Amino acid sequence: MKKPAIATGVGLITAAIALIGVLVLFIAAVANGAAGHQEEQGAAGAQLSARGGQVGDIPPDMLALYRQAAPAACRGLDWSVLAAIGKVETDHARHPTMRSDAGAVGPMQFLPSTFTGYAYPVPPGGANPPTPWDPADAVYAAARMLCANGAKTGTSDGLYKAIYSYNHADWYVNKVLAQAKSYASAQPSGLGGDVGGASNPIVKAALTQLGAPYVWGGGTINGSTGGGFDCSGLTSYAVYQGTGHRVVLPRTSQEQRHVGTPVARSEMQPGDLIVFNKDGWGHVGIYAGGNRMVDAPRPGKSVEVISLAGYWENYAWDIRRVA
Repeated sequence: MKKPAIATGVGLITAAIALIGVLVLFIAAVANGAAGHQEEQGAAGAQLSARGGQVGDIPPDMLALYRQAAPAACRGLDWSVLAAIGKVETDHARHPTMRSDAGAVGPMQFLPSTFTGYAYPVPPGGANPPTPWDPADAVYAAARMLCANGAKTGTSDGLYKAIYSYNHADWYVNKVLAQAKSYASAQPSGLGGDVGGASNPIVKAALTQLGAPYVWGGGTINGSTGGGFDCSGLTSYAVYQGTGHRVVLPRTSQEQRHVGTPVARSEMQPGDLIVFNKDGWGHVGIYAGGNRMVDAPRPGKSVEVISLAGYWENYAWDIRRVA
């Protein structure tokens, strides 16, 4: 009679172990599910960051250069044209040698003799003396060359001539224009929806700086120095550029809170400044439409498009229309 009892005991132990194993697996599955959910949220966050700071296959550092160089070196030139040339020439500096049979070198494929004519002034973060191998030097030189050869006119004919001057072939111009159109249509869109205010000139100027690093005290109204932006540096730059150099803001968010005209939240429009208060009026961004804001958030981050969900509930705020 004991043997069955022993067998039953072993069976109970085995069953208990099995049950524990199932529970362990269940807990692990739940944990993995939670982790997976967190990773999914993280992936969504990465997608937001990518949509805010990256377009398609463009590395973030190159994207920032294209966006900074276009308005700084050739007002009216869209960053997507520079990006398209970078893509066609070297796949954004991914080409293994970045040397052509014709002697062109670097990420934007300059002949050294041609580069010399467009190398100065040295751009933010560029090498000194400039070199066609340096990404900042090359991208800014490309913008200056395009500008000098017709891009500054702002017309389609002028742009065609400018790209043709870069490489004397109609197929090349058409390829660059098609790629630029693709990049332009992939304009950053915050949380997966369109930035409704992207056509607003202040918002548009701010969007050219997506991916630029946060630098405390960084940014100027013409974007020529600083290498990055803090929150009020970004708003100063975007308002100055977006209003055709007519409006110069005071430098700090505390001062910017008192410029322009106060606006109710229900009447807020793209291009309005939003100053937030949490232990002081220490942060400002640019309303981009769709409950989103173009923002230079904090050290370690870059200029990005963020959702304003939660901001209204957790902060005091002031909205100012400056143009």
